[in-house]
Amino acid sequence: MKPLKQYRFGFDPWGLLLFLLVMLPNFIWFAVPAPNDILRADSATPVVDAIGSVFQVLTVAPCLAFLLFAIDRKNLPAVIFAAVFAVCHLVFGVVNFVSEV
Repeated sequence: MKPLKQYRFGFDPWGLLLFLLVMLPNFIWFAVPAPNDILRADSATPVVDAIGSVFQVLTVAPCLAFLLFAIDRKNLPAVIFAAVFAVCHLVFGVVNFVSEV
């Protein structure tokens, strides 16, 4: 991994394309929601959700695809942000949906 001073901010068109492809189902879901959508219910993990939202904004990334993309680019800050978001997203999904089944 590169030392932190060797990083620079920039725009990666492949990252944008990956984001758009991975997020396409979410855009459709927001435009045409299900009639009884359990994903819009109140969360049992508001603190974890807030932390996940912060790191989601920092990476703007669905978990695995962007984690692997950051690893491929050898971008340590993005790997850390994506990993924290992935853990928060996993906890949210398990606590709110898997544990209720």
